[in-house]
Amino acid sequence: MSSLEKQFASTSISNSQKASSGTRYVPPHLRRATSGSNPSRPLQRNDQSNPSAPERNTRFDTEPAQYKVRDRSPSTFSNSSDKPNRRWTGNKDLSGRQGFHNGYHSDSQSYRTRDDGTGYWKGGKHIRGERNLRIEKELFGLPEDKDRQSTGINFDKYNDIPVEASGNDVPSSIDNFVDSGLDPLIISNIELARYITPTPVQKYSIPIVDAQRDLMACAQTGSGKTGGFLFPILSELFKTGPPAIDHGSRNLYRARKAFPSALILAPTRELASQIHDEARKFAYRSWVRPCVVYGGADIGSQLRTMDRGCDLLTATPGRLVDLIERGRVSLSKVRYLVLDEADRMLDMGFEPQIRRIVEQEDMPEVQDRQTLLFSATFPKDIQHLARDFLKDYIFLSVGRVGSTSENITQKVEYVEDEDKRSVLLDILHSMDQEGLTLIFVETKRMADALCDFLIYHNFPATSIHGDRSQREREYALETFRNGRTPILVATAVAARGLDIPNVTHVINFDLPTDIDDYVHRIGRTGRAGNVGISTAFFNRGNKGIVRELIGLLKDANQTIPSWLETIAREASYGSSYRGRGRGGRGGFGGNRDYRKFNNSNNNNYGNNQNNNSFNDWHPSPNYGGGFNGGYSNNNNSNKSWF
Repeated sequence: MSSLEKQFASTSISNSQKASSGTRYVPPHLRRATSGSNPSRPLQRNDQSNPSAPERNTRFDTEPAQYKVRDRSPSTFSNSSDKPNRRWTGNKDLSGRQGFHNGYHSDSQSYRTRDDGTGYWKGGKHIRGERNLRIEKELFGLPEDKDRQSTGINFDKYNDIPVEASGNDVPSSIDNFVDSGLDPLIISNIELARYITPTPVQKYSIPIVDAQRDLMACAQTGSGKTGGFLFPILSELFKTGPPAIDHGSRNLYRARKAFPSALILAPTRELASQIHDEARKFAYRSWVRPCVVYGGADIGSQLRTMDRGCDLLTATPGRLVDLIERGRVSLSKVRYLVLDEADRMLDMGFEPQIRRIVEQEDMPEVQDRQTLLFSATFPKDIQHLARDFLKDYIFLSVGRVGSTSENITQKVEYVEDEDKRSVLLDILHSMDQEGLTLIFVETKRMADALCDFLIYHNFPATSIHGDRSQREREYALETFRNGRTPILVATAVAARGLDIPNVTHVINFDLPTDIDDYVHRIGRTGRAGNVGISTAFFNRGNKGIVRELIGLLKDANQTIPSWLETIAREASYGSSYRGRGRGGRGGFGGNRDYRKFNNSNNNNYGNNQNNNSFNDWHPSPNYGGGFNGGYSNNNNSNKSWF
């Protein structure tokens, strides 16, 4: 016998006397456990009939059905009851993937409740998602969070703000959220956000949108405009469900296209992100999937997010046009179009993109959608432009449009340019440590230089301006919000629309040349009924806005320094005051519904047509001028323009 045969004999692999050819091979480490038993019988782990077997660990005896080895007989594959138990059964799109791609919500699939804070639409009903405490903490925070509203609510004074709503059949305002007709889920989310009572703009905008009317709303900054359009839009989407999508014969491998039901346009990346964050809050546990797209960020990441669902899209005009050209967004199912900070979008040169989006793409016609325009100011040129986008709309003016909030204590200090840094240090040293401070400058270079100056003097500061990357801007805003750097030096990029809670002090290190920019800068404090302080460094280099600044201070019942009135008289000596170039505050129509004064429009109102007719007015060379109103009335038939 060869040495190889001897080795095989020792392992009993080839021993025909001990094992017949019909028996199966038994590994050496199991031979002892199977001694005395039929080797052809399927092995059982830790056979209890074998006293020599080691003691079993019974910890994992009970196994879920989905982890048991299934019989591989042919009948198994045809028996649906033997399929493994999945965590949830979602909706399949054309590619066979599960989920809610592109907002598709099929009724043909079975569903199980998810625990990720999302709901779904099935059988014509809105199925809410289960509550998730982790997600609620992420979205709504805790009452004791420092980065939440904590600067002293002053809604009692808000109740005294005058509100004017003009239009045909204006719906009655509401007094509280419970009796507003909103969907119960949106009311539940409002309570989670700890909103107790609607702001003046919300009291009117909610019933107006619920009545399916177009709206042009002008309100003070920080007055709750975002909730003014999100609450009623989401409520209606919760009630009516997603639109029917005709997939047609679409190629399975073709890139998916989003069909949002609501589109919100915003001028800046920061404002778009802020609106999206609010939409996520109030869409919690619903079928609506909010999504945001803007320039300066990775488009691939944004596309992947859209693929997971895009029912409410917040976008900047430039990035939206890009996605439309790529064939990734269709506007054919848009039921609600919102233009937030519409005047600033036009000031920034977005009018061609906006007109293309609204008029040249596949968006429904003005009669087939609801259009809402929200902003803090609406000068007459913006109102005229709105005629192309809105139908039989209601003009809503809350408070003194284009003015500042009385919740903000405004201080104006005379400071020469060379003394600004030392005065700033004095102010910061004397301030309370609680709250955040926002400092505005005119140039990007000054933003970085002043930030470095403050850090050198041991003040935790950061800066934000247009040359910063999107990641740097987001990081700066995040550290400012959470208080790690409670001083933020910013250019105008952060002046409009940003809602940063707990900002208690705004300092205009450099005053702007446009009074509207001043309004929106100081509007970063005193938001949502909170109180705040604004300090402006003024010198004779800012005399171009002195008259309008005095007017703002008077409107807000603020103290006017005597030296400021002296400079105003100096500025007007020997020259006629022409006011703002754009014709907002001093011009005709800055906070008025121009339709009352122009009966060439089809939306005039019966009682106002005769008393406020301008049958023979023509634009003057001073279009957009100051107290001349920007128009010359040849007949002088109306004696009370203001």
